[in-house]
Amino acid sequence: MKLLRIDKKDGGRYLKKYELVYENKSGREKKYEIVSHHEIDSPADLGNSTSGISMAVLNDGKLLLLKEFRMGINKEIYNLCAGMIEPGETIEDCIRRELYEETGLQLKRIIDILNPSFAAVAISDIRTQIVVLEAEGNIEDHTSENEKIQAAFYTKEECRQLLDTAEFSSRCQVMVYFFTKNAFELLDKS
Repeated sequence: MKLLRIDKKDGGRYLKKYELVYENKSGREKKYEIVSHHEIDSPADLGNSTSGISMAVLNDGKLLLLKEFRMGINKEIYNLCAGMIEPGETIEDCIRRELYEETGLQLKRIIDILNPSFAAVAISDIRTQIVVLEAEGNIEDHTSENEKIQAAFYTKEECRQLLDTAEFSSRCQVMVYFFTKNAFELLDKS
């Protein structure tokens, strides 16, 4: 597969639509649509910028989950606390801001930050970083009028039940699954 050109098709505030034109294995042109958070001017720009974070937030043996309304699917699902890194913001600044905005909680300590990974590789070059952290404080609603988020901490048993009955974002479902399998107990407790 050889990328021949990138054509910008449309652009909004958060997402820009591109058509990638490839030469396929048979030597024919293959057009492929993607969206990105970033301006893409050349092949080197594809997938090279990190857009945001997703957080696995722990407190007293429980996992933070957000039950939130997502406009793209017109329903509520369980998700992780997450958000976009703003221009000039460090990853730690983003963690603190998003955690507070979506839950009212404060960062106690960062346990781990994983290398960037692709969020929806079939349709986008968007990369995010998974952060595992401990939080403290009280849950409060600091969301905008355009967000409906109910934040709560869940025990392993409650998470097991949700896995059988609730709908999730895929990243959240994986975190909940591993939480119920005691994966987070292996992390450094210092």
